[in-house]
Amino acid sequence: MTYIPKNMQHYAHAAMNLINMDSENRVVLNVGGIRHETYKATLKKIPATRLSRLTEALANYDPILNEYFFDRHPGVFAQVLNYYRTGKLHYPTDVCGPLFEEELEFWGLDSNQVEPCCWMTYTQHRDTQETLAVLDRLDLDTEKPSDEELARKFGFEEDYYKGTISWWQEMKPRIWSLFDEPYSSNAAKTIGVVSVFFICISILSFCLKTHPDMRVPYVRNITVKTANGSNGWFLDKTQTNAHIAFFYIECVCNAWFTFEILVRFISSPNKCEFIKSSVNIIDYIATLSFYIDLVLQRFASHLENADILEFFSIIRIMRLFKLTRHSSGLKILIQTFRASAKELTLLVFFLVLGIVIFASLVYYAERIQPNPHNDFNSIPLGLWWALVTMTTVGYGDMAPKTYIGMFVGALCALAGVLTIALPVPVIVSNFAMYYSHTQARAKLPKKRRRVLPVEQPRQPRLPGAPGGVSGCGTPGSGPHSGPMGSGGTGPRRMNNKTKDLVSPKSDMAFSFD
Repeated sequence: MTYIPKNMQHYAHAAMNLINMDSENRVVLNVGGIRHETYKATLKKIPATRLSRLTEALANYDPILNEYFFDRHPGVFAQVLNYYRTGKLHYPTDVCGPLFEEELEFWGLDSNQVEPCCWMTYTQHRDTQETLAVLDRLDLDTEKPSDEELARKFGFEEDYYKGTISWWQEMKPRIWSLFDEPYSSNAAKTIGVVSVFFICISILSFCLKTHPDMRVPYVRNITVKTANGSNGWFLDKTQTNAHIAFFYIECVCNAWFTFEILVRFISSPNKCEFIKSSVNIIDYIATLSFYIDLVLQRFASHLENADILEFFSIIRIMRLFKLTRHSSGLKILIQTFRASAKELTLLVFFLVLGIVIFASLVYYAERIQPNPHNDFNSIPLGLWWALVTMTTVGYGDMAPKTYIGMFVGALCALAGVLTIALPVPVIVSNFAMYYSHTQARAKLPKKRRRVLPVEQPRQPRLPGAPGGVSGCGTPGSGPHSGPMGSGGTGPRRMNNKTKDLVSPKSDMAFSFD
């Protein structure tokens, strides 16, 4: 027998006590099959969280393996545990943002504690969700809705469930789809083509009737008395009118527009939203302008400057915005300008600032040296020159003649290029973002696999009863997947042929034979 001195026995006993105390202060966490080991004091650093309230009385504690099991994402938990250790919460780039938020909510942590270095990457999913919400409002999805969705949209959901749908309730969604959803059916596509045809013909007619070769002169026969007392006459060409064919073309086109507006209004699911829609406002104002023009030609053609009233018919050009119903690209383009309103406002502000500054500079620069051909007689004239120069148009109608004025003109051109170039990439990125998400939604499969709900745990049966509980079941007592580390020396529960039922919401689990 080997003799061990008493002082060595004392040191060994103290070392064993230290090891036992250290093991008692450590805790093993099994998250998604990955075991993590840390000190209990580390988990107490952030109070009022799930990990700071761990006790052996919890249902997810396994007394055999001496560990807590959580059926959660192990990759996110690595960052969560690192947050307890270092006090800094970083975002894993291989995890989707909503999943990261859901995991943080489960562990009782605030997502606003993400470090600044990861904040931009982390918040990208929020921008994506806002973009998808905008695309949902744009109604770019061409999937045919179900009967239940149509009943809910048109407000006769109760009649649908009762089975008492009238013929008008059945026909109303079909009529609306024909005239407002061009991609819903082949018939709707045909009506959409007809509508686009009349829009193009109306715009083409509006433009061509102003061409001199397409107008008919208005000739008056004026009778006058000559010097010898006899009567003479001559032809007076005072004005020209559009050819009569354009009038009939506009009548046919506006008859179709009127019919389309009435049908869409009668069959619309929400009359107030239909009236307040910007595209519809343009539509019925443009159609109304045609009838007002007819009335004015009939009763006010003898008034002076009656041709000025035709200026209001320019609203018919705005019918081009009706094409947004038939083109998702136009909807995305309009939405891009809406989303880029701040950048566009900033662009206009800097343009106005530069125009005023350079117009004043070039006005005084051209007056310093003798300049008999000075084009800048006032600052308002310089405003026009500065606008044309900063937008890189350069008509050439006004130009500085002195060296100082040329230097100011060079600065004005450079400032205009920089001012316009800075906000443009933001607008382009917004359009690319909306367009890419639209293409992704179009390629997304319509039928998604349904995920079954979590099976609720059954109540434990008393010991001695048939099929009674074999022990205190824990979520950590089931089959373990992934690396388990070196911790835990007890026998694995998988050898007992147990089945685990886990409820992640309540952290309760029971093990049955």
